[in-house]
Amino acid sequence: MSELLSEPFFELKGSLFPLSVIHSSDLSVAGLQAALQQKLDQAPGFFHQAAMVIQLTPDHQTVDFNALKQLFQQLKLVLVGVAGASTEQKQLAQAAGLAVLRLGQDSKPLAPAPGSSGEARVEQVPMHTKVVEQNIRSGQQIYAKGADLIVRGAVGAGAEVIADGNIHIYGTLRGKAIAGASGDSTKRIFCQNLQAELVSIAGHYWLSDSLQGDFWNKAACIRMQDDSIAIGEL
Repeated sequence: MSELLSEPFFELKGSLFPLSVIHSSDLSVAGLQAALQQKLDQAPGFFHQAAMVIQLTPDHQTVDFNALKQLFQQLKLVLVGVAGASTEQKQLAQAAGLAVLRLGQDSKPLAPAPGSSGEARVEQVPMHTKVVEQNIRSGQQIYAKGADLIVRGAVGAGAEVIADGNIHIYGTLRGKAIAGASGDSTKRIFCQNLQAELVSIAGHYWLSDSLQGDFWNKAACIRMQDDSIAIGEL
C-alpha cells in the first residue's frame, strides 16, 4: 500500500497550444460583439469553442473584463486571458479570473518575394499521403489524419479540407483549408487558384478579407513565417 501511495498521481508538463489573438481598438462589449459576430458568421464551425486571447494596448483605458467573459460565453468562445497588460489591467484581468500572458512581438501579414531566405524549411517527420480524386463540395469535410492531403479537384465554398500535414489543391480553393492541424507550423497549403473563405496553419488563420491581395485568384503557397501566415507564389 505504501508503494502505491508514493507513486505520483499528478503531473504538469509544458506544452504549446494554438490561441487566436484578438487585436481591436474597441473593446467595449457592443463593439467587440459586432466584430466577433462577423467573424463567426464567416466561419462558424472553425471558431466554435475556440480559445482566444485579447491583446491590450495603452489606449485601452477602461475594459470590463467580467462583461467580456460573459460575451465570449454567449458566443460559445473561450476567453483564456489577455496579453500586453499594464499593471492596472493585469490586476483587473486577474480579478476577473483571466490569465495574463506574454506573447511574442505582434506579427504583420506578409507576402514575401519568392526565393527569399525564409522560404525553405526541412520536413523532419515523413507523412503518408491521402489523395482525393474529385471535387470537394459544399458541406463536405475531408480530414487527412497524420498525413498530407492531395485534392485533384476544387474545394467548393462551404467545404472544408483538413490535414495534419501539407495540403495540395490542384483546382480552385473556395472553401476552408486547414494544414498542420496537429500543431505543426512547418506545414503548407498549395493551391492553383486562391479564393478561400479561410486558410489556417497550426491554429493561425486568415479569413477571406485578409487573403484578397496580390495572390487572390492566382496559384499560391501559404505558409508560416515569423509567427504569421505568409502568402507567396506557387
